[in-house]
Amino acid sequence: MPTRQEIAARAADAVENAAPFECFVGFDGFIDLILRPVAKRRSMAADDYEPMRTMADFAARVGAAAGKSTNIETVLVETRFGGNAPLLAGALGRLGLAVEFAGAVGASPGTRTPLHKAFVPFAQRCASVVTLGEPSTTACYEFDDGKLMLNDRANVQAVTWDAVRSAYGPTGLTAALSRARLVAVVNWSLLGGTQGILEALARDVMPGLPRTPRRFFVDLADPSPRSAGDLSACLRTLGDMQRSGGGEVTLGLNLMEAEIVGGHLGVGRVAMGTLDAAAAEIRERLGLSCVVIHPREGAAAATAGERAWFDGPLCAQPRLSTGAGDHFNAGFAFAQVLGLPLPECLAVGTGLSGVYVREAESPGLGRLVSFLRELPGA
Repeated sequence: MPTRQEIAARAADAVENAAPFECFVGFDGFIDLILRPVAKRRSMAADDYEPMRTMADFAARVGAAAGKSTNIETVLVETRFGGNAPLLAGALGRLGLAVEFAGAVGASPGTRTPLHKAFVPFAQRCASVVTLGEPSTTACYEFDDGKLMLNDRANVQAVTWDAVRSAYGPTGLTAALSRARLVAVVNWSLLGGTQGILEALARDVMPGLPRTPRRFFVDLADPSPRSAGDLSACLRTLGDMQRSGGGEVTLGLNLMEAEIVGGHLGVGRVAMGTLDAAAAEIRERLGLSCVVIHPREGAAAATAGERAWFDGPLCAQPRLSTGAGDHFNAGFAFAQVLGLPLPECLAVGTGLSGVYVREAESPGLGRLVSFLRELPGA
């Protein structure tokens, strides 16, 4: 059995020599306010403070204030473009792929440019950008062991199938997806219109696509706010997409999302140590090509003929965790399109995410390759 180091080295060799291809990504858009909650100030200088290190610390502070009140200072570390789709698309663009993006990245009416200024750096990574509305805003509370995201979702609700059809015309979206070897539709949970988009893809678009190799990657984001009926409809639609013949469908889940989806489907156990088995059972029940689950410690995935786990390069104190899952998804889907074996796909996904959380920057292809080659053996 190959070692972790050998798997990562094979993955590095494969992606280093990969030919670029076209991608299509949609449909959300958020402006992320990256914040660190303050535990205690050492002085009143702007950066002289001790941050709350864990989510448990934050929860304890809030819980202790129940029935009373408290004041928690936050330090704004950075304002950057965000949203699952822009972060995934931006990561793919930095790898040298030709990305067409459609989503909620537009400026307010009356401005001189159709693109919101926060998304100008993002657009420079893409081959083309189609605006479908204005972005929403997320306050991203960063901790060493995770993140808490509080968002206003009003603007992104304008992104619907009607908005997509209006922007692309009767045949434009079909043409765009026909060119793409990877199509990613993410953030179903936060956008009410994504369900209609997925249904239209399964019903009207995917059956008419050329029968060339093509991967569809779908990430739900946290489905806990949505009803059981909504989740059932979404999961049925993913099966419809797979059966349409327009491409192989992968569902991406983090650990919490896998627990929710697994519980909804009656999957017996979704827990560390058995995630490859859980991915296999979820995949079989939904009738998809692949299911991948990515906790912080690594990632597991299953197809009809293979399942695997890969120990990720866990970072104890990430510089930035908002967007880590999107970078994993970008790396995994990139490797899938290249036809890499499942362990190598997981290595590329965890590698891309691993660089990102350490450096707070989407890596180029050369940096990804060097990082994979630096991974220690198991």
